[in-house]
Amino acid sequence: MRKGQYKIVLTRHAFVRAIQRKVDPDLVEDTLQTGKMKKYSKGRVKFEKRFKQFTIICVDEITENVIKIVTIEKKRR
Repeated sequence: MRKGQYKIVLTRHAFVRAIQRKVDPDLVEDTLQTGKMKKYSKGRVKFEKRFKQFTIICVDEITENVIKIVTIEKKRR
């Protein structure tokens, strides 16, 4: 998957967390493609997307032209 100039890589940890938190892979992809990208420290970003009953947050780190997804969270409203 790509986001602009960046290649997106999903880590094993993030994949396991998504399964544990019952986050559908389509929701993760939608969050990465159309969610808000917020920088929160040097080389780190969060992608957030609000859905009707919850918010999906993908915590990432950027190295050169690769965004590596470190973990995935699901917050209920």
